[in-house]
Amino acid sequence: MQKESDAGLRWLATCCAGLLVVLLALPATGRELPIAPAQAAIASAHPLATRAGREILLEGGNAFDAAVAVAAALAVVEPYSSGIGGGGFFLLHRAADAHEVMLDAREKAPGAATRNMYLDEAGNVIPGLSLNGPLAAAIPGLPAGLVLLSEKYGRLPLARALAPAISYARKGFEVSERYRLMAKVRLDALRKDPTTAGIFLAAGEPPASGVTLRQPALAETLESLAAAGKAGFYAGPLATRLVNGVRAAGGIWTLADLAAYTVVERAPLVGSFQGIRVVSAPPPSSGGVALLEALNQLEPHDLITLPQLTRTHLTIEAMRRAYRDRAEYLGDPDFVDIPVAKLISKAHAKEVSANLSLTAATPSTSLRPIAPPAQGDHTTHLSVLDAEGNRVAATLSINYPFGAAFTPPGTGVLLNDEMDDFSAKPNAPNGYGLVGVEANAIAPGKRPLSSMTPTFVETPQRVGILGTPGGSRIISMVLLGVLAYSNGLPPADWVATARFHHQYLPDEVLYEPAAFGPDLQAALGKLGHKLTRADRDYGNMQAILWDRDQQAVSAAADPRGEGTAEVFSVVPR
Repeated sequence: MQKESDAGLRWLATCCAGLLVVLLALPATGRELPIAPAQAAIASAHPLATRAGREILLEGGNAFDAAVAVAAALAVVEPYSSGIGGGGFFLLHRAADAHEVMLDAREKAPGAATRNMYLDEAGNVIPGLSLNGPLAAAIPGLPAGLVLLSEKYGRLPLARALAPAISYARKGFEVSERYRLMAKVRLDALRKDPTTAGIFLAAGEPPASGVTLRQPALAETLESLAAAGKAGFYAGPLATRLVNGVRAAGGIWTLADLAAYTVVERAPLVGSFQGIRVVSAPPPSSGGVALLEALNQLEPHDLITLPQLTRTHLTIEAMRRAYRDRAEYLGDPDFVDIPVAKLISKAHAKEVSANLSLTAATPSTSLRPIAPPAQGDHTTHLSVLDAEGNRVAATLSINYPFGAAFTPPGTGVLLNDEMDDFSAKPNAPNGYGLVGVEANAIAPGKRPLSSMTPTFVETPQRVGILGTPGGSRIISMVLLGVLAYSNGLPPADWVATARFHHQYLPDEVLYEPAAFGPDLQAALGKLGHKLTRADRDYGNMQAILWDRDQQAVSAAADPRGEGTAEVFSVVPR
């Protein structure tokens, strides 16, 4: 009760302070824009997660409480995309004082991790070792992230925000076709661990659609977190079960690794694109750096008036150069020096695009070589806007579908395989084909580089919240979403736009079947682009728009997924 009372007083003070801040910021002349949205909105990758967030907002929680509820629910009902055994990034905007921060809940390498732990005696990468089983798992960050988000920024008790997820885990949820597809993708790995197979498979096969999947051990883990906060996961009996299970199966975790885990609050990256303020994730995510570098290259061009061929060509070339710099410079900023200010500067964009031709593709091999040494395809994303104007963009992951496909007995915690996001060997591609060098080399306690790109875009009239899963393709998808926002399109268009992608190496343009018609394919080929058609659509973007000028809120979930977006009124408390 004391927390609720104190939280209520904090909320009242925050609202009053926020009102003053916004009133002072309004223009002295002209029509005044609203200081808060008319409604709240949630967009997430699963209907039950969206429902959980709505429930919390309607009970008086703020966007940060709702983000805890949505993230925890996704950890239960989307085990192939995220989970308590994984991590992620929470980009926050607090309306009262315009405070912006990114909660870095990225996983960390265990203390016993070594630079060459995935190489054989000949120095070659051992296939699958960084993807399957407990040795592939880094120390999870999501539990600590949920606790910090709730205790520092939320209004409701942590136990209340976790209640929907606990209910879904204990009572179960119905398996969908999407679940079955992901289980089929990782079926061999899931079968190798009896505990994991017993939870997520039925007699060794993906369960039938409509079957209720219950996770009682995970419910107990979430209850431990709700009752004891961070210590409920990273210490005590649960921590012991986690470590014992990992080590018994060949992993290297220790109780000290769990006890040492901390969330880092980092300043977001802020840039601009043709009058739009862009706020995105800083390292150890590569997303914000690469996004801003690509946008800076495109800024001199009036893209909307250019022919489709030229516009597409320029966008591909901007991706190529941004991903090239990603490979060389990006890593954990607590371990390596990253020239972030230079990389996101307009001057750097001008320099790297100096050799860009409007009539020919730039071979990746012709760019300055990466200096020699001296992300998950099925991640998830949620976007939240509350009626006060607080907002959250959070991208969460366990890397590959179903992570490492390993669950320590008695915990219900499906572990991540984020160790694959490190560069196991200089210039050796990871599971997504991304290359890297020493900046992203494995080291004890280090956070692996990520492509996750939770992002805010805003002008005085329009505020956008967006992000997506998709491994190495996350950055290019968010780039296309930002360009759709810049053209004045609604969120439904941001999430549905046909996608294409270039990541420097391999030197090819991957595109969704609907992205390029025959004529555009032929024209791009003549410019020298190698095109590779994706075998299926990809990504699962979740987006929200607050149109302050029209006093309207809209939201959209990617039609490629099974998620939902809801806009609704909340009675102030």
